[in-house]
Parts: sequence; structure tokens; C-alpha cells
Amino acid sequence: MQATITASRPGRTLASLDPLRQDTLLAAGLAALASVIAVTVGSGRQPDALGWALLLGLHVPLVWRRRAPLAVLAVMITLIAAYHQQDYNHSAPTAASMVVLYTAAVTNGPRRTAFIGGAVVTLMLLLKIRHGMAGVQVSFQITGWIVSMLVLGGYIRVHRENAAAAVERAERAERTREEEARRRVAEERLRIARDLHDLLAHSITLIGVQTSVAAHVLQADPERLDRTAVAKALDDIAGTCRTARGELRTTLQVLRGPGAPDVRGPLPGLEGLTELAKSAGVRVELSVRADGVPPAVGAAVYRIVQEALTNAVRHGGRADLTVRVDVYEEQGGLRVQVTDDGVGGSGEGPPGFGLVGMRERARSVGGTVDAGPRADGRGFEVSAVLPLGEKPEDQR
Repeated sequence: MQATITASRPGRTLASLDPLRQDTLLAAGLAALASVIAVTVGSGRQPDALGWALLLGLHVPLVWRRRAPLAVLAVMITLIAAYHQQDYNHSAPTAASMVVLYTAAVTNGPRRTAFIGGAVVTLMLLLKIRHGMAGVQVSFQITGWIVSMLVLGGYIRVHRENAAAAVERAERAERTREEEARRRVAEERLRIARDLHDLLAHSITLIGVQTSVAAHVLQADPERLDRTAVAKALDDIAGTCRTARGELRTTLQVLRGPGAPDVRGPLPGLEGLTELAKSAGVRVELSVRADGVPPAVGAAVYRIVQEALTNAVRHGGRADLTVRVDVYEEQGGLRVQVTDDGVGGSGEGPPGFGLVGMRERARSVGGTVDAGPRADGRGFEVSAVLPLGEKPEDQR
């Protein structure tokens, strides 16, 4: 036994039709209603051939009421006036009249709607004036219907405009939230990229310097090997590796997911420069004359000096370095200078991210960085000016 299963298709509703088809059905329905009223109820004589032509013809423009509301209004008012002028059943075209007035109000502003209402009422009074006081009484009733439909259309128009404005505001707010989220993600990626660069570049440079020290000790006098110096160099390498591994682990934990906690602590500020200078692997003359520096500015100084030392050791050879940090009274900020007397320029070699990172660190607190060869041609100089007013920026 073979069973046949037929999937039922959802029926088409009036709302699913395009506006032209909806208005076509509306015009047909109102024409049918007007035909019934014309032969059953209402005042005036029943339509003859001309009356039926006018009554049915005045419903045809309703098909285009949304595309050209004012033109449809003008055509229908003319046909309705001609229909009433022949004293045909006066109730028959009422529904179509109300629909076209509603359409005019819902598609036009308040001033134009008021003008349309005044014109229609004036035309209606001219048609009814010949009926005397009875015509005046009917005119008041019809005026009430006209005003009601115009007010209803105006209310619907305002409601739609408010609803559209609310949707637009919601969409704009959603776009703003998405842009803010993308901006925060981009800033976080840039911040983590700076951290990784600073960490890896500095640690690898230190390991290279410490390895060179160990190799130098091993090759200097193999017969009288200074085991203590070799052990210290290897311990320094191991310590640098442990520190780098720990910082790298905590940095990578932030990347594991949006809900992962940031377990990294704040960077050392000016107080960390002494230890940083000691671990540079070269002789560093350090001078710090500044107190009460905001944490964000201190963290920026630390990273700028760290990167400058790393570049100097990597590109400048066994250079001597000078680091000076003092208050810059002329600009009301902090001045940072890192100079070396190496024979190689810190800007040589393939382009990297060190100088870019320093400038980004400075911009994060509203400062600037200049870097380039020294005026005398020996070595490299990094100069930064940072305002002492702290910005609400991440301190890493």
C-alpha cells in the first residue's frame, strides 16, 4: 500500500500581497459595498446608467491611492461631486470618500492636510447650499466625518513616523554598540601585540647578551675557566627564560576567551627603571628626577625605556647608555631621554615594531616620541615628552 503525503502550502494572506494588489481588492470591495447601498438604503434616487458609471468609476482611482494620493483625491472628488450633483443615492460613495481622505492625511503633512480638508468642506458646502437649512444641517454632519478621517490619518502618520524614528534610533544605537565593540577588540589586540613584542624582544635580547657573556668566558681562557662566571651567566639566562615564560603565560591567558580574567598586574613605573637598567646587559647611567608620576605615565615611561634599551643592545653593539627622566617645566610634562654611543644605528636592519610601539605607548597618555641618530653621528637617541595628567588608559 503506497501512501502519498502532500505538504500543505501556507495560504496567502492580504498582508502578504503587494500594495497595488491590496488596493485593488480594497477598491473592488468598496465598489461592491457602494452598489449594495445604492439600491437599498440612503437618500436620493437610485442610479441609472450614468449614475452607475460615476459610482463604479470613482472607485477605480483607489487602486493607485498610495502611489499618487493627491491625483487620486482630485479625480475622486470630481467624480463624487458629479455623482451628488445628479442627486443619486448620497450614502453610496461615503466609504470611498472616507478612504481617500484618510489616504491624503496619512501621506501628507499637517499644513497640506488642513488645506485639503478646507477645500473639500468648501466644495461640499457649495453643493449643499441649494438645499437651504436642511443642506446646512447635513453639511455639519459630513464636515464632522471629514475632520474625523483627516485627524485619524494624521494620527496614523505621526505614529508611523515615531515608530520609524524609534527603529532608526535603535538601529543607530546597535551600530554604535557594534562599532564600539570592534574598537575595543582592535584596541585589545593592539595592546596584546605591544605586550608580546615588548616581552619577547626584551627577553630574547637579554638572553642573547647573557649567552654572549657565557661564550666569552668559555673562550677567553679555557685552561683557567671561571666556572663561577659561567654559572652566573647561565643562571641569568634561566632566570630570564622563567620570567619571560611566566609573563607570556599570563598574556596568553587573556586570549583564551572573552571571559578570561586579566591576571596581569600593572607594569612597574619609574621605580622599576633601576632593575631594568641592571638587567640590560650593558652599562647604563640612570638619572630619575621626578616624583608623583601617575601610574599610566610611569608604565609608559617603563615600556619606552625598555624598548629603547632593547634596541640599543640589539643594534648598537656594546654601547654605553644614558637614561634621563625629569620634569619638563616648559611643557608641563615628563621628559625621557635614552641615548647610546654605539657604532650601529638603532634604526638599521629590517623594519620592526619597536619605534611604532614606543609612539603608541606615548600616545596612550597624550605624549610624543622622537627617535633618530644623534647629532654628532655616534649612536642613537630616543626622546619622549609625556604630560603628567593621567589618561584613563590601560597601564600595560
